[in-house]
Amino acid sequence: MTEVSMIGIDLAKHSFQLHGATADGSVAFRRKVGREKVLEVVGSYPRCVVAMEACASAHYWGRELGALGHEVQLIAPAFVKPFVKRASCKIAGSDWWETH
Repeated sequence: MTEVSMIGIDLAKHSFQLHGATADGSVAFRRKVGREKVLEVVGSYPRCVVAMEACASAHYWGRELGALGHEVQLIAPAFVKPFVKRASCKIAGSDWWETH
């Protein structure tokens, strides 16, 4: 397994897009995960930064992922939008930090 240093999560109703990145910014993985498997999947990775757009459900997921030992960062929507490459593609929303 590639050493993941950051996981970006695009939250949705039923399935979430996960995008893992290594320390040098290269893509480690991209996965579509059902809401019931998010904790299991993210918990299988070593402790790292988990970033997601701040919204009502992000606070819940932030607490749950923080309890697994991950460092959770909630990003304000105003700062996420400029990094989304394609407006309607869910995968694009989870890799917003690639242009940082």
